[in-house]
Amino acid sequence: MNSYERYMQVMQGKPADIVPRIPILMRFAAEYIGSNYGAFASDYRVLVEANLRCAKDFGMDQVSAISDPYRETHGFGAEIQYQRDGVPKCLRPPLEGTKDITSLPRPNPQAGRMLDRVNAIRAYKEQAQGEYSILGWIEGPAAEAADVRGVSAFLVDLIDDQPFCETLMDLCVEVAIEFARAQIEAGADTIGIGDAIASQVSPRLYNRLIQPREQRLVQAIRDMGAYVRLHICGNITHLLPGIAGLPINILDVDYMVDMKAARAAVGTDVVIAGNIDPAGGVLYGRPQVIRETMQAAYQAVGNRYMVCAGCEIPSGTPHENLKALCELIPYCA
Repeated sequence: MNSYERYMQVMQGKPADIVPRIPILMRFAAEYIGSNYGAFASDYRVLVEANLRCAKDFGMDQVSAISDPYRETHGFGAEIQYQRDGVPKCLRPPLEGTKDITSLPRPNPQAGRMLDRVNAIRAYKEQAQGEYSILGWIEGPAAEAADVRGVSAFLVDLIDDQPFCETLMDLCVEVAIEFARAQIEAGADTIGIGDAIASQVSPRLYNRLIQPREQRLVQAIRDMGAYVRLHICGNITHLLPGIAGLPINILDVDYMVDMKAARAAVGTDVVIAGNIDPAGGVLYGRPQVIRETMQAAYQAVGNRYMVCAGCEIPSGTPHENLKALCELIPYCA
């Protein structure tokens, strides 16, 4: 059973030989092949080479096109500055100081930084289709709205001007659906949705303003024939009842969240992935403790489960630690 077959077996609720490994790699992967984060984020060829090399050398079952949150934001007109050893910077949110949504250009998935990500998916399809699962990536409605408006301004708007937030997030959903479609047509079997800012709002605001738009986005991707992986970093315990209403296939769980509570909320049809602390557990941990932590996570949630950290594997993680994270865990029927 190869990585793609293993991943698909578990996604379909069928037994596999081992538990799939789907950690998120960005700067670590770039540096592993002797490159840097700036090149990884700006050139799909570096991203693809880095992820494929790590998948082979460390034992992973999925390759990803994630690099940073500013692909769609660039399409909305933002100037993005690459940094050699850090996440790209958005120099000025497109709606900083204004609420004129009509001033925004319409992002085109076949141009600019969005096209670079689509090209990464195409390259994965050419080099690894049928060998690894291919994960595309888009920003969720709240995350992208925050990137376009500015995080602080958007959080204030959620309280002071909810109609504006709804209109902006509706536009972000439309763009995300188009971006997801382009990646699925290029070869992605799964689309990740990053909506980290949602962890900072109350259940009331999430359920009223954000969850219905995530619902629309997730269902659109499902209707295109792809799986959906929801990634909201941080403590989402207070959002679990709302998240349980989303038709997602995989829920990434960060280390602050109790795995049993996550399983109780979403049921057994959703794959739970996580949830070791990326810094304290992986970067600064010891291999034996990492192995024990992942075994305990699997025991806590049972099937369906996949191995990953609560978020990105940090730069500087000892190779033996990542190997321990990806060590084979027999699938328990």
